[in-house]
Amino acid sequence: MSELVTKEQIVRWMQIYAERVAAAKEMLTELDAAIGDADHGINMERGFGEVVLRLPELAQQDLSALLKGIGMTLLSKVGGASGPLYGTLFLRMAQGASGKDALTVDEFVAGLEAGIAGIQQRGSARPGEKTMVDALLPAMESLRTTLASGASLAGALTAAAAAAKAGMSATVEMQATKGRASYLGPRSVGHQDPGATSAWMMVQAAAETLIES
Repeated sequence: MSELVTKEQIVRWMQIYAERVAAAKEMLTELDAAIGDADHGINMERGFGEVVLRLPELAQQDLSALLKGIGMTLLSKVGGASGPLYGTLFLRMAQGASGKDALTVDEFVAGLEAGIAGIQQRGSARPGEKTMVDALLPAMESLRTTLASGASLAGALTAAAAAAKAGMSATVEMQATKGRASYLGPRSVGHQDPGATSAWMMVQAAAETLIES
């Protein structure tokens, strides 16, 4: 039987991620205080906390409606740049899930890829600019490569999370050219990007979801 990503797993993914974001709220805010508005942790906790509150209602619908509901909640509840970016990720994922309660691995990966492409388009972000893209693109490349080698989705997501973490760590030495951090110019070097950090946490939460299933 082909491996599937179920609606229940997507719900659990959001629950785990919301827990991780809440636990890392102060750390994310401290990272943002160094190069941004000092509100990333606060905004992310509020947004994904609201997502968790809506999950029982959203889970009664198909995957497309669930993912769209997550995206719209983040657009409306997460302040700053993060709301539109994370919201776009889930809205793009929703486009290929209409009428479904589960996705094949290929459909899930295609949805993630479309979501990350949406983030890049919305934020006009390229690799090396000290953004969440620096964690997400290595994760995506790792995911596809590892799956092609015959790994399970859980194994591939674990490898993708490691790639995202490496990408996140690499932002320390980058100079920001996007958003509030870009105002600091060379002074942004030496600080880890908060968006890349929360992006790594999201991939890690996805891996944990599949491992515990």
